Formats: sequence, structure tokens, C-alpha cells
Amino acid sequence: MPLTKAQITRLRGLRHKRDREASLRYVVEGPKVVSELLAAGHQFEAVYTTPGWTPTEASVPVEEISWETMVRISHYPTPSAVLAVGRLQRDEIVAGELDQGRTLALDGIQDPGNVGTLIRIADWFGFQRVLLSPECADLFSQKVINASMGSFARMRVITTELASVLASTRIPVLGCDLTGEDVHTLNPRRDTVVVIGSEGRGLSPEVAAVVKRTITIPRQGHAESLNAAVAAGIICALLSRA
Repeated sequence: MPLTKAQITRLRGLRHKRDREASLRYVVEGPKVVSELLAAGHQFEAVYTTPGWTPTEASVPVEEISWETMVRISHYPTPSAVLAVGRLQRDEIVAGELDQGRTLALDGIQDPGNVGTLIRIADWFGFQRVLLSPECADLFSQKVINASMGSFARMRVITTELASVLASTRIPVLGCDLTGEDVHTLNPRRDTVVVIGSEGRGLSPEVAAVVKRTITIPRQGHAESLNAAVAAGIICALLSRA
């Protein structure tokens, strides 16, 4: 059955955070990222496809639509062969949760590609969770989901006020700062929080006040700074080494 005009309007509206929050729905497009999420066990409410593309997961509800309809509902200038709709759910911190395992906390990182890549990095290095401050890019934006690939489905990601939750944890909270200690001197840690600030301003004053130790990647050349995701990858690798 063709999509109604109201359905098309609702799907197009999900490109905006306010509409996602109001309907508790989000969309993700593209065969690769949809396949990655399905393979990771992520559940979608509906998957719309153009003729010729079918997901391998038989349990997924699939509705074939015309290319003309996909053009109308797509959020991209060049539509893809598949658009999936998921239910928006936000996790919350459990008391004492941060005291166990490794946590990557993102303080005000607004670039969606960086947020998605950082979630993927945390997944790669076996971190238990990722925290996003409210100023970070929205977890359910397509750019974040696409950059994280299947890690969006595998990682526990929580948007929360960082300063208050980090102040209550008993384990080391390591903040990345250009004036910090050389990260290479740190021993591997099973229980720790690593805080990455925005590239423009670094750690916010509120979060910096609860950081228990600052670390840095020593600069040997002349670049002003490292991309946040690159820096996080280096630090996570050093903290996770055997």
C-alpha cells in the first residue's frame, strides 16, 4: 500500500530533533548502515526499500515503495535504497554504574561525525558505556548513527549532565587537556572514566572541576590540536593495552 501524504510528512519531519522527540521515532538510511544495525540485533519498526534490495533478516517488517516515494521521504539529496524507522529510547544512569568498567564521556562535542566515530572507538576498545553531555550532537541524528555504524546498537550510550554524575563516581576521572600529564605514563585501567572535551573550548568549567586528573598526548610537531576522535583513539588504546 502506498504511503499516505501524512506518513510522508512525518517521515520527512524526523530529520529535526524536535520532531524525533515529539514522535519518539528516528530514521536511518543506507544499505550498509541498516545492514550493520540489523546484524548487531537492532530492532526497527519498519524498513522501507526500493525494488531490488531486501534485508537478510527475515523477521524485519519490510515495505517496498517506489523510487519516487523514497525520493520524497529521504533526508538526503541523493536517496538510498533503504530507509528504516526505529523507536527512540534514551537510557539513564544506574546508581553506582560508573564505578565498574571503562566509560568514555563526551563534553560538548557537537560534530555528529565525531560523536558517531567516538562511539565506534569505545566499542572497538571494549568500553562499557559512552556518556554524552546535553550539548553534544543528538545521538539519534542520522550523521551520528551513520558514523557509529553497528556500534550504535551495541554500545550503551547515555545523555546526561556530566558534572553531577562524574562527581559521584569513586574511580579515576581522567580529563584530556593540553596541560595534562603524559598519557604514556598511565598504567592500563579496568575501571576509569575518560573525558573528551570539544575541539574548540576543551573541557567545560563544570566538568573540569570534577576531573580528578588531566592527561595529554605530547605534541612533537606544530599542529595546534588533534581531532577529538583521533585523540580518544590513542588514549583508549593506551588505557586498554594488556
